[in-house]
Amino acid sequence: MIEHAADILGYRFKDEALLDEALTHASSADSRLQSNERMEFLGDSILGFVVCEYLYQKFPDLLEGDLTKIKSAVVSRRVCAQISKSIELEKMLNLGKGMSGRPALPSSVAAAVFESIIAAIYLDGGIRSARAFVLRMMKPYIHEAAESAHQQNFKSVLQQIAQRHLPTNPTYVLLDEKGPDHAKAFEVCVQIDGRSFGSAWANAKKQAEQQAALNALCELGIAEACSKTEVVSMIEAGEIEHRVLAGWAAMVDAG
Repeated sequence: MIEHAADILGYRFKDEALLDEALTHASSADSRLQSNERMEFLGDSILGFVVCEYLYQKFPDLLEGDLTKIKSAVVSRRVCAQISKSIELEKMLNLGKGMSGRPALPSSVAAAVFESIIAAIYLDGGIRSARAFVLRMMKPYIHEAAESAHQQNFKSVLQQIAQRHLPTNPTYVLLDEKGPDHAKAFEVCVQIDGRSFGSAWANAKKQAEQQAALNALCELGIAEACSKTEVVSMIEAGEIEHRVLAGWAAMVDAG
């Protein structure tokens, strides 16, 4: 089992007793203190720390609220259980008769063993080893969540960029509204330092503001086309400062 664990975890334990404890479910232990429950408690905190540290370093343009949303999406029972099942970690668990006879383990059990393994690696090899394991398993989920967060909030993306690179923050100006009260449409544009960007129509003000923010991102050269995926990919590619400054300079030169 030790060799198999090393293969799937990408880590070889110096103290194999730690691995054994991490894989011992309470149903198979003489007492709960001999199970992996305490390791689960520690592993949960290590997981949160490693993910937060990575988000802080990887996404310097994101505000605290956006970082929190990504962390909440990633550091969850669902994701931990999914990872545990993908590497068949739950099959290595030491289970009592009541649990081993079930056709499928609860997601909470699968998530818990993933967290207990994180703690065991930390206790055996330190934070560097634990960080390497967590990020190897978590990076695809982190970047998926980050991309989703960007795609859903262009106002937030524009606000973060303006705060770092432009003279003033964006403001949203209601230009027009049409239709009866129960079915109004609104036209909104973004203004930055007195300069207006292309307006957008939508059936809700917030939706019109989001589209107007995307229009501004396109005009600034951050997006080559009005595509959510392109906005996100350019942010992650580290091209923001060059594109924003060039796009803003071109607008100023144009008058």
